[in-house]
Amino acid sequence: MGEEVKQGVRIIEEKEINPFSGGTALLMILVGFVAAVAGFVYGCILVSKDNGGSIAGILLIVLGSVLFVVLMFVLPGLRVINPNEALVLNLFGKYYGTIKKEGFYYVNPFATGFNPASKTNASTVKVGTGAAGTAAETTIPATTGKKISTKTMTLSNEKQKVNDVLGNPIIIGAIVIWRVADPTRAVFSVENYKTFLSIQCDTTIRNVARLFPYDTMEDDADEKTLRGSSQEIAEGMRDELQQRVEGAGLEIEEVRITHLSYAEEIAAAMLQRQQAVAVIAARQKIVEGAVGMVKMAIDQLSEDEVVVLDEERKAQMVSNLLVVLCGNKEAQPIVNSGSIY
Repeated sequence: MGEEVKQGVRIIEEKEINPFSGGTALLMILVGFVAAVAGFVYGCILVSKDNGGSIAGILLIVLGSVLFVVLMFVLPGLRVINPNEALVLNLFGKYYGTIKKEGFYYVNPFATGFNPASKTNASTVKVGTGAAGTAAETTIPATTGKKISTKTMTLSNEKQKVNDVLGNPIIIGAIVIWRVADPTRAVFSVENYKTFLSIQCDTTIRNVARLFPYDTMEDDADEKTLRGSSQEIAEGMRDELQQRVEGAGLEIEEVRITHLSYAEEIAAAMLQRQQAVAVIAARQKIVEGAVGMVKMAIDQLSEDEVVVLDEERKAQMVSNLLVVLCGNKEAQPIVNSGSIY
């Protein structure tokens, strides 16, 4: 059994076994039971006919009883493996082998399935500590039996409070799509691979989230933010998490950010700041558009010689048009019936 150490985790190489057919073994066991019962009954008949003195009858009773007891010990060797399941076997404290193909098999009856995660019930555990002492919660699915599921599963990392790169407290939550790629490593390399994954997930989300700002208030399109580049950041979380759990035989298929918001204590202030930035940006666009419209109006009047305005009247016209175009309320026109001079 080869062993190596990878990222602090002792790795045990998988040994896949091809066990004996369970159907054939079951047929042989049933025939053995029939023979044991028949021998026991026939031996009792011989003994009763010979008034207890038949050596052959006694021998048949003993052999039938011994065969029956042996078959009872042999019977637990029958194992059923469902699709997308694996069974890791130990024999007297040593790794015996792994069955990964679905089917009905017979293995050494003294070989027992090993799965520490089978003691885990469906629950929400607190792993790590967020900002202000808030513990992050991770939902761990239940595991029943000694078989290891190799199906794709979802780990829900509930909302936790962390600080972004600017020090702003934010609330972030994510889910992890994962599967057991190497059942042998999963059960032997770590104490409980599900708890191990949940803790590593919490640590990874915290480490990656604090490298980026929640949002940027500047016109810097190249800067990554948690809100604007959530897909790219989630991929970075997946890559880092995969490195952390690779030694445990787990494969991370995807990480998705399910919740992202400012913490309550600064949410109102950040909302006002965002609103202010939006108002400034809107005003800037309005002014740019108004200046263009005023310039176009003056140029058009001059080209068509509709009216000739001196510099003072142009300035007054520009002022009036800007007030009309940039004002929050509708302008109230005043008709001048006299001379403009």
